Amino acid sequence: MAQFFSLADCEVIGFDLDHTLCRYNLVESARLIYDSFAQYMVKERGYDKELLDVIPENWDFCCKGLVLDLEEGNFLKLAEDGTILRASHGTKHMTSGEILEKYGRREWKHFKTMSGMVSRSGIACMDTAHITAKYYAYDNYFDLPGALLCARIVDDLDKRSPRRKYDFWKDMVAAIQYNYKTSAFKGTFIG
Repeated sequence: MAQFFSLADCEVIGFDLDHTLCRYNLVESARLIYDSFAQYMVKERGYDKELLDVIPENWDFCCKGLVLDLEEGNFLKLAEDGTILRASHGTKHMTSGEILEKYGRREWKHFKTMSGMVSRSGIACMDTAHITAKYYAYDNYFDLPGALLCARIVDDLDKRSPRRKYDFWKDMVAAIQYNYKTSAFKGTFIG
C-alpha cells in the first residue's frame, strides 16, 4: 500500500540550504553558484572577466573531498584516511613527484587536525577580519563551485605573475558571504 505525504498536514515547513524538503538539480545549482561567485569577483573585486566563461570540461574539477591549500594555491583530493589521491596547482594536475616534494608523503599531515571538523575549518575562515586558516575543505554543494573558481583564479594569477604565496581568499570569502547573506532570503528565519 502506497503512503502519501501532504504538505497540508504540516503546521510549519522549514527550508534550509542543505537539502531539507527539496532535491536540487546539482548541475544547474553548481552553475548558478559559480556564476554568482564569479560575477562578484569580477565586478566587485576586479578579477579577470575570463572567469565568467566556463567550458563543460571544467566541471570535472568539482568533487567533494577537495582541500584548498590557501597559501600555495594547491587543491588536494583526499581519501577517507587522509591519503592524497591526487593534487593540482590551480587546475593543473600535479605529478606524484610534485606532490611528494610539496607535501612530503602521500598521507596529508594535517588530515587528523581537520578530520571531524571539516566544515568548521572553512567556516572559521569566514570572518574576513580574522582569516588565519591555511586550508579550506570543500565539503558541501553550496561552496564546491567555488573550488573551480579558486583554481581558475590561481591559474590567472600565475599567468600574470607566478608567485609563491596567494592571498585571494579574503575576496572569495566576501563572495561567499555576499552570495549567502541571510537578508537575501525572504521569509522568517528561526535560528
